[in-house]
Amino acid sequence: MKEIKAADIIKTVKELCLKAACDLPGKVEQSLYKACMNEVSQFGRFALNTIMENIEYARKLNLPICQDTGMVIIFAEIGQDVHIVEGDLNTAINEGVRQAYTDGYLRKSIVTDPIFKRKNSQDNTPAVIHAEIVPGGSLKIFILPKGGGSENMGRLCMLKPSDGIAGVRRFVIESVLAAGGNPCPPTIVGVGIGGTMDLAAVLAKKALCRELGKSNDNEEYAELEKSLLEDINRTGVGPQGLGGRNTALAVHIEYFPTHITSMPVAVSFNCHAARSAWAVL
Repeated sequence: MKEIKAADIIKTVKELCLKAACDLPGKVEQSLYKACMNEVSQFGRFALNTIMENIEYARKLNLPICQDTGMVIIFAEIGQDVHIVEGDLNTAINEGVRQAYTDGYLRKSIVTDPIFKRKNSQDNTPAVIHAEIVPGGSLKIFILPKGGGSENMGRLCMLKPSDGIAGVRRFVIESVLAAGGNPCPPTIVGVGIGGTMDLAAVLAKKALCRELGKSNDNEEYAELEKSLLEDINRTGVGPQGLGGRNTALAVHIEYFPTHITSMPVAVSFNCHAARSAWAVL
């Protein structure tokens, strides 16, 4: 049995939050640079050049890539041989978020009541935590800060099995067109298919955690990812919604078995500032 101290989780989450806010993953930056090189739209190139300049300054000055430093989404894979001591997982994660957003002067965007009082929590907590027990003796923490611009464009549809692949394609493309420039394209499009209504939404979010450009292990879903990306980039939405061929950097699909009468499909967007970070304890 491996023991992991709550204090180590706090420290790790804090470091991941600060890193994600100011430094994009390398694959995302490389993909944006490639998009900049092949964009045919004058306005699209201007938007992408500005994005690249912003990334450079954020890293150089250790400043947030975007003023909306997001709601923190956590995917935690807990090895079944792990024992968390001197505290609990959820409290430790939220303390790490609190310290990062307070000490790092990151924008605090969370309200404690979604309808009535809408009072700011003052420390960007609580985080949304998805925890899964897995084999092994380690704890993997993946952090995904989601800004409101991209998060608000997410969609869910309970398709009928008879809608088939054509129905999935139609819903994803409709979601991209409805989003327009709001999620700050070029985006990463996460698609969750199957399971139940709630699980499909989680799968769409989890799809955004995959390394950019890594295809689904299932060849049929990998081909669907590729063809959807081509279709999306033919919509003409373009960088920041200004027109062009680079509306999305990638489409990532996650799927799960579902009921014989069901085919839930969810779409979740990550903006061009596709911030993420992870660590293993």
